[in-house]
Amino acid sequence: MNKAGKTGAPLRALGAMSGTSLDGVDAAVVETDGRRILGFGKTGYRPYGAEERAVLHAALGHWSGPEAEAAGDVVDAAHAALLSQFDDVDIVGYHGQTLAHEPRGRGTCQVGDGAALAQALGVPVVWDFRSDDVALGGEGAPLAPFFHFACAKWIGATEPLCFLNLGGVGNITYVDPSFEAPEQPGALLAFDTGPANAPVNDLMLARLGLPMDEGGRVAALGQVEEGALELFLAEPYFARMPPKSLDRNDFSEMIGLVGELADADAAATLTAMCAAGVLQGMEHCPRLPARLLVTGGGRHNPVLMEMLRVSLDCPVEPVEAVGLDGDMLEAQAFAYLAVRVAYGMPTSCPGTTGVGALVGGGIVSRPAQ
Repeated sequence: MNKAGKTGAPLRALGAMSGTSLDGVDAAVVETDGRRILGFGKTGYRPYGAEERAVLHAALGHWSGPEAEAAGDVVDAAHAALLSQFDDVDIVGYHGQTLAHEPRGRGTCQVGDGAALAQALGVPVVWDFRSDDVALGGEGAPLAPFFHFACAKWIGATEPLCFLNLGGVGNITYVDPSFEAPEQPGALLAFDTGPANAPVNDLMLARLGLPMDEGGRVAALGQVEEGALELFLAEPYFARMPPKSLDRNDFSEMIGLVGELADADAAATLTAMCAAGVLQGMEHCPRLPARLLVTGGGRHNPVLMEMLRVSLDCPVEPVEAVGLDGDMLEAQAFAYLAVRVAYGMPTSCPGTTGVGALVGGGIVSRPAQ
């Protein structure tokens, strides 16, 4: 890493994200000093094959053992294959793959060997971003909010706005760009809104052998079962005050609620549950945001986006409306966070994860000389 000795000097950071949708690995370069975004660089994507997805699915909920080890091998190999295609980077942010997340219980589990990846790539790798936050009483998620704050500054926002990530699980970040730094009290509020794409993806795979409801085509043909939606919203999670977070399978009973419905009605109902969780979450915002910017795979689902638009009292737009890349925002976030960790800066705070103090989580592994 040719600049790491110069505290605060801009670095070219490569971030990678393998999310709870289990579709593949995103990678993206960000130039940053850990505070400002100075530029965006090359991006890449490496999809998981059907056999790899099966291994990852089988490992969900496991904290150790052969299933977790097999998943770790898949994740490490996929990341090494993709990230080796990037050159001229100073540092890598490696999130790994979340298998289990229980911040008020056993903690959090992400497989992925950052030390081995550092050796394979020949550059320092920052990894295990969540454990320190959980150990100090935080939720360990979401971790992208500090980057969302930097994005709000990058686009020149002057009024509060929200970033909504619709991956496997939904999470929202309320940003007040009038503050100077993300760790200042009141600058950020973040939490998981509820399940997003994961239940719909699981339904499509189980019933139709499809990885997702592409373009919302199946949901568009169905009707929402209001009784199932009411039962979903009675879940105690929605009454909890944020910050709060979820495991991918915390709402696995949702599939049971739609088990007797036809495919289209089941897809429509699960999609409506995602939108309803967001609507409930918006009630926690300190004030109505000027706009809601949507990132993640859910923004490609016109049925879901329309449900959000008709339910919310602010404009709902994909992040591309402000020149950001909704497919790569999470990967970019871990590039940004890697630089903050390298420079000893916080990556989470009470307003984002509920942690008791500012935390700069992450292990820095350097390749052997």
